[in-house]
Amino acid sequence: MKKTRKLVQACCCLISALCIVSFSIPPQAVALKSLVTKISDNAFITDEQLSARLPDDSFYEHKISIMALGDNLMHMGIVNTGRLSGGRYNYDFLFNDISEFLDTAEVKIINQETIMAGNQLGFSGYPKFNSPTQVADAIANAGFNVVLHATNHSADQGINGLKYCASYWEQYPEVLMLGISNEENSGADIPILEIDGVKIAVLNYTYGPNSSVFPASYRGHLNILCDYNDKTGAINFTKLNPQVITDIQNARATADIVIVCPHWGTEYAENPSSYQREFAQQMTDAGADVIIGTHPHVPEPIEWLIAPDGTKTLCYYSIGNYVSTQQNPLSMLEGMAWVTFRVNNNGISIDEDETGVVPLVCHYSSSPVRLKGVYPLEDYTEAMAASHGIKSYGGTTLHLSYLEQNTKDIFGDMTLSKSEILY
Repeated sequence: MKKTRKLVQACCCLISALCIVSFSIPPQAVALKSLVTKISDNAFITDEQLSARLPDDSFYEHKISIMALGDNLMHMGIVNTGRLSGGRYNYDFLFNDISEFLDTAEVKIINQETIMAGNQLGFSGYPKFNSPTQVADAIANAGFNVVLHATNHSADQGINGLKYCASYWEQYPEVLMLGISNEENSGADIPILEIDGVKIAVLNYTYGPNSSVFPASYRGHLNILCDYNDKTGAINFTKLNPQVITDIQNARATADIVIVCPHWGTEYAENPSSYQREFAQQMTDAGADVIIGTHPHVPEPIEWLIAPDGTKTLCYYSIGNYVSTQQNPLSMLEGMAWVTFRVNNNGISIDEDETGVVPLVCHYSSSPVRLKGVYPLEDYTEAMAASHGIKSYGGTTLHLSYLEQNTKDIFGDMTLSKSEILY
């Protein structure tokens, strides 16, 4: 079943002085790449060819693909992987193995798990992270246009560290940085990307800042998922913050597509908790189109949820990590969420044939611990699994059959191959 929240009037008008269709994109939006377009005779042609064939004000069908990666968890082994001679750092290598996906998707989301509070503070790993600002540079260089910063590690270096990180992103206006704010944010503004006239709202929240209390100094600077006591700051982890519902409803009234990215759940749990399910249903009822969860460090199932009006919401309870040097073998299996929206004269709907998850494997070496890459599972081999650093670092041997069986058990028929989405 396809889901349509709004009828979107997405017209392409010919301009006689141009030979291609052009679009007006706001500063923080992303330019829509030339897409293969389907016309009534079932032939597939390029946008350039289309502009020469269609009359003024004709609708044409195209796709908008959204990809999302899980926790960019910068353990010290990964920090040290990016260290160059002379004390310099570069992390462009983090995304080399997924470049073809980045080249294909229009909206590219990553959850930046660890705070970048300033290199002058020195770098640290668990439990109080501080990651090099060059990680942000690499994210921007790779072409991501949405970065999620509302995590349980946002407050690892205090409010000043959080503000520093938010300020650092100001040099990349093409990246929509979410979840934290340098200036106190009232929450009235809904973050939106516009792609080919389609407005996409993306919302990001964390269950808390690794504390049972939400300090007053962080209010307006960190988006909180759970409700809390205004006077004491005590967090109620079983109740959704009413502001989340308000935000989703406002986004629904403003945008054509609403994506909610909650940082939630129980670490290393293979199934969503009862509160994840409750929160997800409330988000569905409020009008979310897609929910993409992070935090558990392992993948969890994907489900379609039904709102009272009969519309459907696609919920990824957890897509796991992106990079890490964790010692749990299931933490090496992760998902790249992929959602394809089809835009035509009937409105906007999810193309279920090109929506699901691409299984990935995080691979590192040991002695010393260094990241080697993140690979699509279909490209991973038994020999690679046998050489994984988790064998000596974590005391367990990784097997390809283990990764394949868990992919089947967790993702099921939502598993996508590269050939199904790369075009």
